[in-house]
Amino acid sequence: MAIRTMKVGEGAEIVAAGHLFDAPPDLATAERFLVTPGHHLLMAYEDGLPAGFVSGVELTHPDKGTEMFLYELAVDETFRRRGIGTALVDELLGIARNRGCYDMWVLTDRDNDAALATYRTTGTTDESSHVMLTWDLPEAAPGPTEASE
Repeated sequence: MAIRTMKVGEGAEIVAAGHLFDAPPDLATAERFLVTPGHHLLMAYEDGLPAGFVSGVELTHPDKGTEMFLYELAVDETFRRRGIGTALVDELLGIARNRGCYDMWVLTDRDNDAALATYRTTGTTDESSHVMLTWDLPEAAPGPTEASE
């Protein structure tokens, strides 16, 4: 297995590995993710085939510093139970440490046994009782920075 940190200009590789994602990624959005500072996408390859990925986003707050949000982890069903998910999380943890993050965190469903097992084997220490709430935003609405420009 080989793990690569995806770089600007490699969005086509992300698109080609679309089967790993919840929905097919598009090239412009993949490149936007890669060009944004503090955004990380690592791809695992097995025998030259994309076997999994992990994405992380650095979040900085004035009174807390910077932390790493493990945004998504996926391993192709064909390649599961080979340590790929654990290796990807460990690589992202290494990036978080090297970037000076004070912690790394993830949200997952309580019944996602595979994810929970992976995260626990990589050294996570705490479970939370936090509640996640979501605002659905219409695609056509401008974001705050677009409206103020």
